[in-house]
Amino acid sequence: MAKHIATTGVIAGALLSLVSTAASAETVTLRYLCYQDADECDVTRDLLDRFEKQNPDIKVIVDKVAFSVIRDQLETRLQAGEGPDMARTTTLAGMNRWYLDLTPHVNAAYWQQNFAASLPWMRSGPDDKGIYGWLTQITVTGPFVNKTLFDQAGVALPKAGATWDDWAKAAAEVQKKAKTYSGIAMDRSGHRFAGLAVSYGAKYFDAAGKPTAVVDDGFKALAERMVKWHADGIMPPDIWPGASGAKWKNGADMFINGDAVMHISGSWMIQRYQTDIGDKFEWIVPPQPCGSAGCSAMPGGAGMVALKGTKHPAQVGKVMDFLVSEPIIKEYYQRTVQIPAHSGVAAKGLDYGAKVGPAARAALKQFTADFAKISPIAHKLQAYPRNLSIFNASVNYVAQAITGTLTTAQAYAKIQEEIDNAEKK
Repeated sequence: MAKHIATTGVIAGALLSLVSTAASAETVTLRYLCYQDADECDVTRDLLDRFEKQNPDIKVIVDKVAFSVIRDQLETRLQAGEGPDMARTTTLAGMNRWYLDLTPHVNAAYWQQNFAASLPWMRSGPDDKGIYGWLTQITVTGPFVNKTLFDQAGVALPKAGATWDDWAKAAAEVQKKAKTYSGIAMDRSGHRFAGLAVSYGAKYFDAAGKPTAVVDDGFKALAERMVKWHADGIMPPDIWPGASGAKWKNGADMFINGDAVMHISGSWMIQRYQTDIGDKFEWIVPPQPCGSAGCSAMPGGAGMVALKGTKHPAQVGKVMDFLVSEPIIKEYYQRTVQIPAHSGVAAKGLDYGAKVGPAARAALKQFTADFAKISPIAHKLQAYPRNLSIFNASVNYVAQAITGTLTTAQAYAKIQEEIDNAEKK
């Protein structure tokens, strides 16, 4: 009898082991390649922990990487068939050929209702009706200013409606009086450049909607200022002249350390500045400065997109539906201090709570006001599937004009040539 019980126990144990092994084999593992400006990946990881408890058959690994990995390596990985299931990217429409259409795998009506304004940013063109992902943030470019340096230098802040020339003059005066390393640090980015260029009258597209004459008078007006601001020492040699090709660099550390009077970046920096600057100095976001043609920023954002190389599209859709469900996405936007892209959440408003201090709250308010005034040209450029070729060419050759490797005329010709070549591909 004892032997029978023992045998039964062994068999039962073996069966339990088989069941456990089968359950384990059925667990789907997804990978999400994510970069963060502050804590976006960390917050997403926390929310996905809840998802996994509700869905024990799906595990999501969040691979947190530097933004440069996403920008410079993601497409190469996808071309090699080594991409993740999902990724966070700012190259939205430009990466469309790699995206999975989520329409059959999500609550499409809900997505279309709440993301109608931003879904086109990830599509290949006006005839494309696919659902490819959601914006983890809406962003607005613009300047951050170290007000403490202005106060210490006894220089008045330019008022609303001031031009970029007014700000450059004021920043240079503060730089000189406060003996600050840099007057204006501007991210090495064609996207940042474009906001100012549009304000100076850059059109970027011809009447047919093609970028056949990007280097117009408005574009040149800014490029020539960039060359002069570097020559005058208002802009530092570390950023635009400090890298080659189209490599991205930002001025965040320079601003945080009090080494720059102004940092031209965007709303995604709010949370980091609140955390990393703390009470070192008072910082503000002024109203968007103006050029000769207006006071436009560039819209933008980062999207969590599904990638067609995944072997588990249904599970990817399940993860996406969970993250965009109203209570979850609301919490995400509040915790990461973002302008919401979900219209339902935006209409009801967000309570950022004690996490958002007075400076960050004022910055969010200013960037939101600036978003409403963005030029239609800037919106068109942001939605253009090949905008990265325009941004990259702008950075590469304007930087060479700044360093003197090329004359401005040579740089302009190279910019248009590179854009034209990209259009032929």
